[in-house]
Amino acid sequence: MKVYKLPADLKAIVFDIDLTLYTNHAYAHEQIDCQVREYARVNGMTADEARAKVAAFRKEYARLHDGKKVSLGNTLLSFGVPIEQSIKWREELVFPEKFLKFDEKLVATIKQLKTKYKIICVTNNPILPARKTLEVIGVSDYIPEIVGLDTCFKSKPAREPFEEAVKRLCVDVSQCVAIGDRYDLDVALPMDMGMGGIVVDGVEDVYKLPELLHFD
Repeated sequence: MKVYKLPADLKAIVFDIDLTLYTNHAYAHEQIDCQVREYARVNGMTADEARAKVAAFRKEYARLHDGKKVSLGNTLLSFGVPIEQSIKWREELVFPEKFLKFDEKLVATIKQLKTKYKIICVTNNPILPARKTLEVIGVSDYIPEIVGLDTCFKSKPAREPFEEAVKRLCVDVSQCVAIGDRYDLDVALPMDMGMGGIVVDGVEDVYKLPELLHFD
């Protein structure tokens, strides 16, 4: 875990979901690869050809943007795949129940955090698969609000999803902390907006948040 900044008057937490509220690299990879395979099928390519195309685009993007990462949604958009199509693919092809399970320790952590802070999730997945993910790991009832790809039709690190999250939280942006596993996509822009920022290496770091945030 790397703590970049904690607000002096913290009132709300803006969580990423994938590889933040769970640690399962097979599921995270499948969410990307199932879309790449579908892109290959639609365009008469092999899966390996499509994977190579995505990898090449991401490598070139990083070269041109000081090493920053680009989301799959924005990668596919550059290939002519509308965000609306990405949403449909994710809704039809992503099955968290095949990879994840109930996380009792995460449930206890989120319940504890909820006693002091408002919580919302901002994800590059549509709301449907995101909600399914939260349901499988057990925290859906404690995180009623999700800003997904189909909320603003913008993929992180766009400003709009984070602006919508702050609006729903009804707090000042300076009272929020963004928490995710990717600095470029989950944390850098929110910090530019005035939030705090924490990068985690997975759910094991999320378990440590009550201690970090000085719960008694």
